[in-house]
Amino acid sequence: MSDEKRIGTVEGAFGNLLHVKFSTPIKQGEVAMVRLDELRLKAEVIEINGDTAKIQVYEDTHGISLGTEVEFLGDLLEAELGPGLLSSIFDGLQNPLEDVAEKAGFFLPRGLYLQPLDRQKKWDFVPIAKVGDELQRGDTLGTTQEMRFTHQIMVPFSLYGRYQVEWVQSAGSYTIDQVVARLRDQSGELHEITMVQKWPVKIPLSEGVKVKPEKMMDTGLRIIDTQFPVMKGGTFCSPGPFGAGKTVMQHHLAKYSSVDVVIVVACGERAGEVVEVLREFPHLIDPHTGDTLMTRTAIICNTSSMPVAARESSIYMGITLGEYYRQMGLDVLVLADSTSRWAQALREMSGRLEEIPGEEAFPAYLASRIAEFYERSGVINTKDGKLGSVTIGGAVSPAGGNFEEPVTQATLSVVGAFLGLSRERSDSRRYPAIDPLISWSKYVEQVGHELSKDVHGWSQMVNRADHILREGNEIGRRMEVVGEEGTAIRDLVVYLKSELYDFAYLQQNAFDKEDCYCPLKRQLKLFSFINQVFEKEFSFDTHDEARSFFLGLQNSIKNINFLPFESDEYFKEMGEVEKQLKG
Repeated sequence: MSDEKRIGTVEGAFGNLLHVKFSTPIKQGEVAMVRLDELRLKAEVIEINGDTAKIQVYEDTHGISLGTEVEFLGDLLEAELGPGLLSSIFDGLQNPLEDVAEKAGFFLPRGLYLQPLDRQKKWDFVPIAKVGDELQRGDTLGTTQEMRFTHQIMVPFSLYGRYQVEWVQSAGSYTIDQVVARLRDQSGELHEITMVQKWPVKIPLSEGVKVKPEKMMDTGLRIIDTQFPVMKGGTFCSPGPFGAGKTVMQHHLAKYSSVDVVIVVACGERAGEVVEVLREFPHLIDPHTGDTLMTRTAIICNTSSMPVAARESSIYMGITLGEYYRQMGLDVLVLADSTSRWAQALREMSGRLEEIPGEEAFPAYLASRIAEFYERSGVINTKDGKLGSVTIGGAVSPAGGNFEEPVTQATLSVVGAFLGLSRERSDSRRYPAIDPLISWSKYVEQVGHELSKDVHGWSQMVNRADHILREGNEIGRRMEVVGEEGTAIRDLVVYLKSELYDFAYLQQNAFDKEDCYCPLKRQLKLFSFINQVFEKEFSFDTHDEARSFFLGLQNSIKNINFLPFESDEYFKEMGEVEKQLKG
């Protein structure tokens, strides 16, 4: 179809929402380019009424006037998928920000769109498929090495049906645009395949059978791994008020989670916090592999200083990259910070579309959009027998720390774990500030089955610890009224047990090289010991005697956390604590 037949004209504007009159058929979600002098501003069709399309522009719309031409491209908003995604930094439209900065300087100009992947770099291609093989979407044609991963070059997911291999490139070094295979479909048409393919970001990318998550995602945070665990392929959210530590916790998860690939999506986050990630990650070492963290990380930046409309595309761009690596049998963690600012962008656009508002002026379809996003997580059993997973973790920033607001409530209804951060805990310097009294996880029983070979009755131990925490909290509130002397020694012991668990186990020092990351093997031993404390019936004559004993036990266990695991000092200190407990 010629360009002249795909042109519309602007007949109304409301912020970044344009009303465009067109004469030929277009489709929902189609990408359009607004022609403004020498600039081309990317936009997306979000509503069609008769011969008028409403499009949202992903850039500043200053200068657009009545009659401005809009070109409809026919394609949906797509992600470019291929080797070279890892260690890259993109904006919400997958522009490589490092290349943009090199070309345009420190300030991002509008209308500048660069190819996401390096067209000059050569990759060592190793053919897997053979001439005559019959393949389908997602089947492996060959491989190349990306960082420490074997990157599979797959039959494009946009090709449905069966294809016969007519020709495969021999082993060698090629750019991603060079043809590596030719496939013939059942109608006789020939398709040339390169190392790069495209996929619409708002359509889930999945080829294989979705299965139930079975493996735990080890994060190195005791309060998560023990009390509120997350499964690989599961979902979790971390709501919290401003300054409670949501971003710091997500940085920890990106650094230490036991996954192969991490996709960090900054959708509306403050630019300074993203800069901190960009400065730190190249110098931080992955404790699981010994490589720098950037070798397994891709970052999507659409900060609060960047176009609001692109926040939605950044969320979908991030999850699409995660789904692509899942198809290779890799475990992927997608971290979105923060989904509240994505929801605010939806609210802004919904208002401009003059839709009937829901609660707090959010669109009525807010809950379904959030559910659709989290539903793209999961474990996929691919056709070659590999298990790949996408775990989604979203930070939520409720106004005033109010967890009853619509975004938090819509998120809680679909996630598998709720890691709620509280102002009370952050103010009292109890970090991470995940409140164990309001948080929960649906994966405790599953993790219990997985860890049963190491520790018998793990889930029962976790439930007991939760009960101790809650009972201790109630006793603590009563003590605020009647005082410690007015509390029975038995109740005081329960309170001191809960404080021991909170102070010596759930809290961690992010600035200590030993305590900042606690591997699961270390957690198993320490938690089993603390459960011995829970089970033991103590007998004290006075309140002071009870408090003195537990204070000494707290300090001893806390000291153990700062010692190298299974070192001579560790075993010596643990032996002293066990003597103290028996005595």
